[in-house]
Amino acid sequence: MPSTRSGSGKKSASRRPSSRRSASVRPAPGTRARGAAEPAQMAVYPGSFDPITNGHVDIIRRSLRVFPRLTIAVAYNPNKDAAMFTPAERVDMIREAFSDVGDRVVVDSFTGLLVDYADRIGARVIVRGLRAVSDFEYEFQMTMMNRHLKPHIETVFMMADESYFYTSSRLVKEVASFGGDVRNLVPDFVLERFVSRFARKPRG
Repeated sequence: MPSTRSGSGKKSASRRPSSRRSASVRPAPGTRARGAAEPAQMAVYPGSFDPITNGHVDIIRRSLRVFPRLTIAVAYNPNKDAAMFTPAERVDMIREAFSDVGDRVVVDSFTGLLVDYADRIGARVIVRGLRAVSDFEYEFQMTMMNRHLKPHIETVFMMADESYFYTSSRLVKEVASFGGDVRNLVPDFVLERFVSRFARKPRG
């Protein structure tokens, strides 16, 4: 009789394709699949920026080492804004300062509560710069109030570079208005705007 076994001594069996399909495993709602990338965290850096100084530029460039994207938000109050430069002028100056970083920096202006603005654009981190010790008390109060209003939004503080520890927009404007040298405190294009602005100002 012919053998029903193969030469290896094992029975040959025909394989049929399984009628079962492998079920795809999906993460439960509200959970993240293992190995999935975390969403890019966007931060917002607010201020009056009237005008932007080299101290601001330093904080922003250092923030870009931490966050993939940063929104620079020019704050203004349309009812009592006594700024030297309009919100549109300030936005233009900031864009010029960061024309080299592409879409990693977004420049915008806003009015109202900062945490409401941050929530609206999807930012979960507020970046604040700290200079002299006198900044701390004010910033601490603001941070506690922001946390009360929007607990899911965190505040990150960055110390100012020692070169700009006492630099502020207000002080720079005051010095420039009396003809003082502020070349190392603001970008060159801001200095040009100072020269143009004070040249038109009538002297009493």
